[in-house]
Amino acid sequence: MWEDRAHRARRDIAALAASGLGVSELHAAAMDVVARSVGTELTCWATIDPETLVISTMTNGPTRIPVEYEPRLAESEYGSDQPHSFAGLARRGSTVAKLSELPERDRRRSTRLQNVWRPLGVDQELRLMFLADGVCWGAAGMVRCGSDFTARETDYLAALGPALAAATRLAVRSEAHGHSAAARPAVVVVGADGTLRSSTPAAREWQDRLDGIAPARFALMMQVMASGARSAASGGFAARIRDAEGEWAALTASPLLGEDADEVAVVIEPVSADQLVGLLLAAYGLSPREREVCHEVMAGRSTAEIAASLFISVNTVQDHLKSIFAKVAVRSRGELVARLRPAA
Repeated sequence: MWEDRAHRARRDIAALAASGLGVSELHAAAMDVVARSVGTELTCWATIDPETLVISTMTNGPTRIPVEYEPRLAESEYGSDQPHSFAGLARRGSTVAKLSELPERDRRRSTRLQNVWRPLGVDQELRLMFLADGVCWGAAGMVRCGSDFTARETDYLAALGPALAAATRLAVRSEAHGHSAAARPAVVVVGADGTLRSSTPAAREWQDRLDGIAPARFALMMQVMASGARSAASGGFAARIRDAEGEWAALTASPLLGEDADEVAVVIEPVSADQLVGLLLAAYGLSPREREVCHEVMAGRSTAEIAASLFISVNTVQDHLKSIFAKVAVRSRGELVARLRPAA
């Protein structure tokens, strides 16, 4: 029975989470667990930033798509109005989605299906979202040729989603606590054709850090940022990613004005400890109101000041603090602030 297999798989995933693995190592090991019951030609798992819904890390299965197809896949992920994008599924709170379930008109406009999967000889895709308490922490993309993913396989994967979300959240929390800012800010200009036109000297260091994950990962990420900026209604696109050394970087992209309007400038900066606070608050499973209370505490405000600022009673503030302390495993405001500000 698939229920028994799902139970064993959830137990194995929980054990992986408890072993203290980093996100990439966790996902690689969890892929093996899933592969026992669901076969694929290609699979790629991603960590998704819960605040921006942009991919921050990627882990490939034993077989990866040819490098020349990766820009096409990135473009389809961040192009405008693409069906079943990770960000779109996360916003809808979807757990499992199959391309075969889309109306034919949506399948025809899926650049991922038309420009990547079919040229590679695969035509069945399933996406599994890692959702915990309504927050998206990651996702898995699985493709194969021939037979579609069955109802039992879909139910099995849906049953694993929450366990994978909890494990990913724990790994992200651990890595955020170990963060230390490094490297210098850099600027990269990406042309309309996706090529890197120019960059500041510090960009080479970031390139080495990202290419340490996989060959040409830096160029791919620059193309992702450029595609996202061109598709964004605001004209800007932001993401946080991790490099091969586990360090976090903040990326912002915006189209250039004037004669070079088709070019996009991407700014890369090391993420400060304070910039990771929002990620940690989500990783500890705090409610929106609890996060507001945490920000007030970190600003040094008293209980009475927090109550006045948030228009709630002093008793309610104290109730929130009691819940926060329990979730973060601290006993005082001082411990809370220290826990939420990773060493810089």
